[in-house]
Amino acid sequence: MPYYLGVDVGTGSVRSAVVSIKGQVVSVATKPIQIWSPQTGHYEQSSRDVWSAVVDTIQTAVSKSGVNKEDIRGIGFDATCSLVVLDRGGAPVSVNHSGSEEQDIVMWMDHRAEDQAKRINATNHEVLKYVGGTISLEMQAPKLLWLKEKLHNTCWSKAGLLFDLPDFLTWKATGSSSRSLCSLVCKWNYQAGHHGNQGWSEDYFSQISLQDLMDSDNTKIGTEGKPPGSPCGDGLSQDAAEEMGLAPGIAVGASMIDAYAGALGCMGCIPRSEVNYNLPDITSRLVLVCGTSTCHMIVSKMEVFVPGVWGPFYSSILPGLWTTEGGQSTTGKLIDFIVQSHPAYQEVKTAAQERNIHEHDIINEVLEKQAKQRNLPSVCELTEDLHIWPDFHGNRSPLADPTLKGMICGLTLNCDMNDLALKYLATIQAIAYGTKHIIQEMRGKGLDVSVMYMCGGLRKNSVYLKTHVDVTGLPLILPDEEESVLVGAAMLGACASNDFPSLEVAMETMGGSGTIVLPSTADKSYHEKKFRVFLEMVADQRKYDVIMSSK
Repeated sequence: MPYYLGVDVGTGSVRSAVVSIKGQVVSVATKPIQIWSPQTGHYEQSSRDVWSAVVDTIQTAVSKSGVNKEDIRGIGFDATCSLVVLDRGGAPVSVNHSGSEEQDIVMWMDHRAEDQAKRINATNHEVLKYVGGTISLEMQAPKLLWLKEKLHNTCWSKAGLLFDLPDFLTWKATGSSSRSLCSLVCKWNYQAGHHGNQGWSEDYFSQISLQDLMDSDNTKIGTEGKPPGSPCGDGLSQDAAEEMGLAPGIAVGASMIDAYAGALGCMGCIPRSEVNYNLPDITSRLVLVCGTSTCHMIVSKMEVFVPGVWGPFYSSILPGLWTTEGGQSTTGKLIDFIVQSHPAYQEVKTAAQERNIHEHDIINEVLEKQAKQRNLPSVCELTEDLHIWPDFHGNRSPLADPTLKGMICGLTLNCDMNDLALKYLATIQAIAYGTKHIIQEMRGKGLDVSVMYMCGGLRKNSVYLKTHVDVTGLPLILPDEEESVLVGAAMLGACASNDFPSLEVAMETMGGSGTIVLPSTADKSYHEKKFRVFLEMVADQRKYDVIMSSK
């Protein structure tokens, strides 16, 4: 039986998996990677550290799987949309003031380029309409401009190769400097699918003072863009094959951003027939990739522009289809922050360790108990007088405002485990209202959102899951295979191997089956009222800003 390797470089770890042609994960290996934060808002990594973890996890996953190396037919990579800076010879170039060469990656969540993003947005260039009208400081152009302005001599003048992290991985694996359309279109303002025009907009890069990237036929940022899953170069190079203990020439697919691999891994999943449910067309399926942050992705046959929502991005998931991507900059990270900064956290941590279960399971039990004691028909009603606006790290969608802050209304002097549980629940609800806000805007511009899929770490949290289903009023399909991102990455390798005629066929064949969760109408009016409060909160925050900035 043919097998494929899926490699996922996440925010804090690298994971590699051996995946069968039916989409079953046979083995997984994980290794943490280092994050440096030399100053507030700056987050950096090392490409050497990342690649070393890739090689280690591939070796371990293959050895654990018991699969013959000769049966591994393709490799697919996904990664966070972080920026890798190398010199012309491929050696690391420092991205910080201290000049530490090891730190050559500006991470996706790095917010150093706020001023640069503002200036790029002030141009109102037409390419910006493909990123929701407003470029995010998490995209690459603002970060590149920051490096040019702030580290001209130590970084910019030395930079010979600039990669999105997923493309760095295929380059290391094959020696091919081709880039994936997924990264180029989504994060680099590359133009594709626009009435036959494909390529870099020289006018745009000139207007934003990055015209030097157009030198030598754009060699620093890429001369060739390929749809995800297309074969890269001649497959696995001799050097990479020796490092990994695999055969040279194994097909390597053009890569994807991690959330996009999650969407690909989910979208072909079919719900089992125990519930009478007709699965809508692929263009009506919204995938929520929930981890540190959350991405909301849907594909369409035509360009659909939603202000404050990224895209439409051509061929970034499936060739010929446009992807619209909503997002929340901090979700899993926000829940962790609320829980772990609470005075009662130690009590939760100890209880979870004693029973060997997840901290969230302990808190979910505390909520159930409180609802029972107060004779409430539903756990969700515990937060009637506790409201949160969740943008502790700015708003990515649909307001596209990185300056927004988090808000909590309804604080008391309680600091016990019950209080921790209430704040945790209010946070999850706020994140779900953020998702509803994004869906409202998508629908308002003509996208048909009929069903949700969920993947990522938070899919294991029953309260998170139920809250999203009830708040949005949409059915949710939960793939049996929990590792959707790794399966999506493996699909890229499967497509490159030519074992499937297209990426869509690989997606349908390897997508597996799943459970469907239907919304309850019992709490509908409660959530509608909370959603009204949610929208009032951001309006209030803006009022306060106006008051404080007045003379």
